[in-house]
Amino acid sequence: MAVTDVFTVSILGKESIRCGFHLIPYIVETVLATLASSTYVLITDTNVANFHLKSFQQEFDAALRNVSGTKPRFLSYVIPPGETSKSREGKADVEDFLLLNRCTRDTVILALGGGVIGDLIGFVAATFMRGVRFVQIPTTLLAMVDSSVGGKTAIDTPLGKNLIGAFWQPEYIFIDAAFLETLPSREFSNGMAEVVKTAAIWNESEFNSLESNSAEIFTAIQTPSTNFAGRSKASRSTAQELLLSVIVGSISVKAHIVTIDERETGLRNLVNFGHTIGHAIEAVLTPTMLHGECVSVGMILEAEISRQMGILGQVGVGRLTRCLKSYNLPVSLADPRIASLPAAKLLTVDRLLDIMKVDKKNSGPSKKVVILSKIGATYEQKATVIPDSVIAKTLSEAAKVIPSVPRNDPVTMATPGSKSISNRALVLAALGDGTCRLRNLLHSDDTQVMMAALLELKGASFEWEDQGETLVVKGGKGSLSVPSKGKEIYLGNAGTAARFLTTVCTLVQSSVNDDASTTIITGNARMKQRPIGPLVTSLKANGSSIDFLESEGCLPLSIAPNGLRGGHIQLAASVSSQYVSSILLCAPYALKPVTLELIGGQVISQPYIDMTIAMMLEFGISVTRRVDPNTGAKLDVYDIPKGTYVNPEVYNIESDASSATYPLAIAAITGTTCTIDNIGSASLQGDARFAIEVLQRMGCSVTQTPSSTTVRGPPIGQLKAIEEVDMEVMTDAFLTATALAAVANGKTRILGIANQRVKECNRIRAMMDQLAKFGVDTIELDDGLEVIGKPYKELKRGVSVHCYDDHRVAMAFSVLSTVIEETIIEEKRCVEKTWPNWWDDLENKIGIKVEGVDLASIAQKASASGTHTHNSSASVVLIGMRGSGKTYVGRAAAAALSFTCVDADVYFEDKLNIGVREYVHEKGWPAFRATEIEILKELLKEKATNHVISLGGGIVETPEARDLLKEYAEKSGPVVHLSRSLDEVVKYLLEETARPAYGEPIEDVFRRREPWFAECSSHDFINHFGQGSSGKGTREEIARFFKHITGQQPNLATNVASGLRSYFLSLTYPDITKAFSVINEISEGADALELRVDLLRAAEDNNKPEVIPSKAFVADQVAALRRVSSLPIVFTVRSVSQGGAFPDKAPEAAFELLKLALRLGVEYVDVEVTLPEKCIRELVSHKGSSKIIASFHDWSGKLKWNSLAIKEQYELANQFGDIVKIIGKANTVQDNFELHDFVTKVTSLPSSKPIIALNMGVEGQMSRILNSTFSPITHPLLPIKAAPGQLSFKQIQNALHLLGLLPARRFYLFGTPIAHSMSPTLHNTAFEVLGLPHKYELLETADVGEKIKTAIASPDFGGASVTIPHKLDVIPLLDELSPAAEAIGAVNTIIPRPTSVGGNTYKLLGDNTDWLGIRDSINEHVTDIDTALVIGAGGTSRAAIYALHSLNAKTIYLYNRTTEKARDLAAAFPKARIEVLAAIDQWPTAAAPPSVIVSTVPATAQTPAVGNNIFPLSSKLFEYCDGTAVVVDMAYKPKETPLLKLATEAGEHWKTVPGLEVLLKQGYVQFEKWTGRQCPKNKVATRVRSKYDE
Repeated sequence: MAVTDVFTVSILGKESIRCGFHLIPYIVETVLATLASSTYVLITDTNVANFHLKSFQQEFDAALRNVSGTKPRFLSYVIPPGETSKSREGKADVEDFLLLNRCTRDTVILALGGGVIGDLIGFVAATFMRGVRFVQIPTTLLAMVDSSVGGKTAIDTPLGKNLIGAFWQPEYIFIDAAFLETLPSREFSNGMAEVVKTAAIWNESEFNSLESNSAEIFTAIQTPSTNFAGRSKASRSTAQELLLSVIVGSISVKAHIVTIDERETGLRNLVNFGHTIGHAIEAVLTPTMLHGECVSVGMILEAEISRQMGILGQVGVGRLTRCLKSYNLPVSLADPRIASLPAAKLLTVDRLLDIMKVDKKNSGPSKKVVILSKIGATYEQKATVIPDSVIAKTLSEAAKVIPSVPRNDPVTMATPGSKSISNRALVLAALGDGTCRLRNLLHSDDTQVMMAALLELKGASFEWEDQGETLVVKGGKGSLSVPSKGKEIYLGNAGTAARFLTTVCTLVQSSVNDDASTTIITGNARMKQRPIGPLVTSLKANGSSIDFLESEGCLPLSIAPNGLRGGHIQLAASVSSQYVSSILLCAPYALKPVTLELIGGQVISQPYIDMTIAMMLEFGISVTRRVDPNTGAKLDVYDIPKGTYVNPEVYNIESDASSATYPLAIAAITGTTCTIDNIGSASLQGDARFAIEVLQRMGCSVTQTPSSTTVRGPPIGQLKAIEEVDMEVMTDAFLTATALAAVANGKTRILGIANQRVKECNRIRAMMDQLAKFGVDTIELDDGLEVIGKPYKELKRGVSVHCYDDHRVAMAFSVLSTVIEETIIEEKRCVEKTWPNWWDDLENKIGIKVEGVDLASIAQKASASGTHTHNSSASVVLIGMRGSGKTYVGRAAAAALSFTCVDADVYFEDKLNIGVREYVHEKGWPAFRATEIEILKELLKEKATNHVISLGGGIVETPEARDLLKEYAEKSGPVVHLSRSLDEVVKYLLEETARPAYGEPIEDVFRRREPWFAECSSHDFINHFGQGSSGKGTREEIARFFKHITGQQPNLATNVASGLRSYFLSLTYPDITKAFSVINEISEGADALELRVDLLRAAEDNNKPEVIPSKAFVADQVAALRRVSSLPIVFTVRSVSQGGAFPDKAPEAAFELLKLALRLGVEYVDVEVTLPEKCIRELVSHKGSSKIIASFHDWSGKLKWNSLAIKEQYELANQFGDIVKIIGKANTVQDNFELHDFVTKVTSLPSSKPIIALNMGVEGQMSRILNSTFSPITHPLLPIKAAPGQLSFKQIQNALHLLGLLPARRFYLFGTPIAHSMSPTLHNTAFEVLGLPHKYELLETADVGEKIKTAIASPDFGGASVTIPHKLDVIPLLDELSPAAEAIGAVNTIIPRPTSVGGNTYKLLGDNTDWLGIRDSINEHVTDIDTALVIGAGGTSRAAIYALHSLNAKTIYLYNRTTEKARDLAAAFPKARIEVLAAIDQWPTAAAPPSVIVSTVPATAQTPAVGNNIFPLSSKLFEYCDGTAVVVDMAYKPKETPLLKLATEAGEHWKTVPGLEVLLKQGYVQFEKWTGRQCPKNKVATRVRSKYDE
């Protein structure tokens, strides 16, 4: 065998770890020589087998040929790759292989692969034959330095990773670093996380090496060795030596720890640094994110816990962050590689803490975390018990400052290094000649970005001293290189770095070794919006070649390596001084001396330009600013000589003056004292003037020395406003000043800050919008703003501040939150840009407690974007323009809700004894508005429940009233905006005279108030009752809407329940009104209607390729649909990538439409889980009685139903949705079976939610048939199918029947005589139309005997109608009666109700639907009933009285020829207010005549008889003439009875309902009770009427 040099590491007293390159021959020789066996079994996975199995096979075969005597066997077994193999099933498969091949206890198993193979096969070895020898041969860096060392073996379970396993030490661990040459770069980085971890806990010098040599270490694996180079030490390259030293160093530490603490009782816990949180993250994100990537994030979070505890400094956190980033590892959950994953939405604090409960390090419920004290050392020699509250605070994405006086008063502290100076110093030192030690460098996102970019450009090298307190920069003297091909310089949202590096990149010179032609710099979405155009224009004019790759004037940029020409350069500097500093810093390296002329108006932020020039001088370059020879005034022209910076040995960076404003402002606002060291009057920074020029003028006592600033605030609440302050020299500090001005006494005007509109966000607008949440008014100016201060006690509490990912916004509002309770600062991590440990310093150094807030676990608050769930008795407030219909709608809503309607104007007039018009005329509008507000307060307090409160149209004119309404909508109950078209409102108001005139055009009033109505309301009711449209009654829609939004009776599909099947019809019309003529037909069988909003097109949009329908058009479409159907609506906005038509790049517009759906009271809102999490949570928090369908669509056909990816999507949707919807694409029929298995599994879980699971395409039609919840259906009359493979309701029912899932049922009519009954025609027609396989037949019997008993006991019994004479006699056969049947005392409907899951056993329910037929017949024409008349006292009369009582009839007259029988009937309904009449048309004197008449006697009894009419009829019955009235005749024949004829003759206001129509209506109800489906009324009615007329 060729010479093989290995490095041996001892573990547990054995030299069992062997490290080197190209070790396969050495491994085989060593194993055969030292581990005698009858069988050697190599187990690997398919990925590794492709690279290495053949080599092992050949070496073993060759070696075994030379063995004399009985030759051992060599076997190999290949398993699938990935975590799914590391399971109980995977272990059993390997064990079965060993047993089938008669392996015995002397077997030696070789585990060749990554961590999965090592963990799994090690556990097999530990348990097979009670333990056999095994060898670890790791092939990934992660396995080499972590899982293979120490003897831990395990498999995963559904409850967590590595929870079942054993300690079982391998005989050998062979580390062949040559395996890494075939390892993907990401996998190498994955392993480097463990290498960095080991150095971080144990060896600072090793950590220093890792910090400084990332590029070299990557090079070592990216350069393949040839001819087995590296096997011998003599053939080993420098890069190989470096790589091996890194691996050996990491392994040695772990081996040492394992030797001391093999069973992980204390010390060995240390190697779990980053794993407590990292494992929890991995449990959610696996397999998408790798172990090392999750541990990398875990290390930073656990280091932050240490920092929070005051143990580890920010320098340590910053170094760890930079080191991990240098190996392409994520360091936060906001990393795009994590944040873009749908499963990332599941990373809530509660979820992570719950997962952490199951951790092997824990002691009972206490969680243990490895706490760093510094780089290279831990706080304890074991994991430390950490309270959940501390972990939660670090994990939380938001913060809440607990108002108090700082407990450390007087505070003395220093702020982090200046961001501005740090970035300039990095550029200067990198471009300079020699070594420079930078002290007090800011450790933040911005400086990390700058350092990483300079390394990519090969412009300098960096090392750390003094445990990271000092950065040693070895300057490159201006030598810069183009980054390698495909490598972009990513700058995040670091504006300073972006501007400086734009010019730096022009200095790059091309080289023959370059594999890329340009340098590309880019950033995040916000950075791509921030302007850089003036700088690029100036550089291009000077000869640089720079291209905008996306938006003109913004990043990303492509910069050619042509050098900077120099000479005369003109630059527009009115937007940012950073443009000026960028050219100044690079100018010495131009080909010619530079004369920089600033043009385009007032130069912004001159102090920052002066700072740059002063710093350049310290690095050896003197810049001259020209002066006017005549006046001596300074000109905006600078001369910069050619030269090379000379690095000073040490450069001390000032503390950040902008950051210093926050602790100083806290002293000001809390009336305490704060001293900031290292910032004083000698500072280079303009913001150092903040204390003198702002705080002193606001009433603070300020003392400033050249190197320190002390501020003492006035007593709390006594800050003074500043009439006007120009902050042009300290623009970043304006946010702090604005926060203080909010609680200062008076109005503060801040000027000179126009450039703040183009910072991390539009800061002026951001401060105004967020202050508005506190109730603070502001006024925007051209170059600033005015803040109208309020006493701090009057500011609103409980505000959630959106920070726009802007550090300055977050820290400014943290100042305000020190005196305003329950203020939540969202996006707390944005402070990492300049003061990463701000929240820790606020608590530990200043002494104000800070809590973490998990936004995922609280309902987000919005001004009135929607109501939270309120008590169903909470009063409803109506707002809207005069003439929008508030009175009509209010009364109808009150009637539907059984509330009392209160008109605020009437209340006003009754209370003050004066009309509104007169009051305004006498006292004027201001007085009226003031009184109106007092009335509003009184109404909201005194009428807080069980009322509908209709307010005047002008209520929104005053801010105080708007605030009251918004608060009510947010906390108490619905505020509904009644919307009506402007034309209709104008028409109404021109005719109305009761209210005072506006004194201005109605149109102007309308447009002014519309935004306020929207702002103050939680819901919109589109009132089209005045448009004369036909269709569903307005009152019915009013009742549906208000019952739904109050929660009294949510309009939800009853079939969305376990064991039932439900469907929605996908409407694919561009204009929904085109469906109205066929809406009843196409919706047959549907439980809901899906409004495909993405397919809607207004007439003017028809020819546009991509359309976002307007909110107004969508609202009108919903309102139009409500007029023709009472079915619930499913509101869907499907994007192009999800199979719809909505633009993919418009998630904000989609979100606005989904919010609109909730405002409109839409019952089901389909929300894609790919929407931003914040949007989803806002929708969920404001859904009220509506339901969220959380959906995920994959059209690729690559996503498998048995994959972890699908499980991730399900868990995500399950977290947010009331219904889960997952849509895939079938490639084969097998995909449908896998889908079915998935659904079976998730629906078997406790408290599982309804799930819609479908496969697209023809191949997926089976899934549509089997799906039970809200299967989307189509209809032949629709213009297009909403999705490929969609089926009609009838097709699905036919298929279900053929599959045996919808067995045919038999339905009957029991009674006699029944030969001419219309019931068979009614029900069989309905079965036929819907494709149901059932049959309805007559069972005529004289008594309730064996025939009926046999029928109802049959397994295929579906239900029965019961008529005379069996309505009472059938009751003993039934198991229970409905309340209606008990009250009426008769049964006309028998319903079998399943009592088992499969529906094989059932109980029989007796019901009565006659009353429903009567009720619906009356309600179709009349709603408010004063008096009604029932003729007859038989069984049907009981149903009529029950119906009238349910309709709240005030008085029911009852007439029967036998008065005693009538009195008995009246006694049976004591609550129904029945009056028995002596004569059919003689009601009490002065009493109202009936507006509803129900006759329950045969038509023959109404026929006049000679000398004696049985029921004498006269025209007096029809005296009612104050509106619509109705007469219902239950007589079946003739079609027009004498009673109906008299009613017709009485006038058009009398509506007639013949018995056949009542039969139909009660039949519809029967059908729905039996089948769960709405009866196809139109087709059924047509056929029944035709049959009747035969």
